[in-house]
Amino acid sequence: MQQTMNNRQKITIRIAASTLSFSIAEDEGQTVHFEPFVVKSGVSMAANLREAFKTADLLQLPPTRALVAVDSDVLMLPVEQFDENTIETLYRHAFPHTEQDTVLYNVLPDLNAVAAFAVNKDLKLVVDDHFRDVRFSVLMAPVWRHLHQRSFTGTRSKLYAYCHEQKLEVFSFHKNRFKFCNTFQTDKTPDMLYFLLYVWNQLQLNPKNDELHIVGDIPDEENLMAELKKFLQNAYLINPAADFNSHPVTEIKHMPYDLMTLYVKGR
Repeated sequence: MQQTMNNRQKITIRIAASTLSFSIAEDEGQTVHFEPFVVKSGVSMAANLREAFKTADLLQLPPTRALVAVDSDVLMLPVEQFDENTIETLYRHAFPHTEQDTVLYNVLPDLNAVAAFAVNKDLKLVVDDHFRDVRFSVLMAPVWRHLHQRSFTGTRSKLYAYCHEQKLEVFSFHKNRFKFCNTFQTDKTPDMLYFLLYVWNQLQLNPKNDELHIVGDIPDEENLMAELKKFLQNAYLINPAADFNSHPVTEIKHMPYDLMTLYVKGR
């Protein structure tokens, strides 16, 4: 394994509030080595990452390039309103608890948007110390891009939801722009039902004709879908294996949908 890793060009480090994982692709993405790391509670993510560099298999002979996918609060701006000189001020105004973080951003040209997000300074230092070439990305970027392309299928308006790490990411598109994008902190079925129907009504979607698509680690999914179908005629679960034509990454245990999307779609 170490010899194989040494020849790889890039490692992906996925960092969420309480989860950490590493993955490396080979054979043009057909084979992916995925290694979750057991995060110690009560210890900073930077300290956990330092420990991972001592013990994680994929980090013993890592490549010189890294993609760091960060689950962080996101400030979404229309690309025509983006100003690099003011983005940090705007972000810290929206999220005032980020004084110890570095504000970064990703331009999403296919969505005419810029996603600003934050990375803990100590965490960023650990990453920068170990890799010659590092790119930071908001964790949701590949999911947004992929489901944006799916939104063009058929004529009905669509609302999407991605469940992960006790979060519900809800978003919708109109042509080449976000129509709605927000995150709700919950993994409880009643709360998820409330937020989804609230957004549905806010967007004035049609309960008989328009569609809701949900993907990810959904707690009590049978109950959630049963409740949703009391109100919406077209509520569906996205099956990653069907979504990605049975790509090998869909068979990797515990791999989140955002990582699957990254490796299948390549961005």
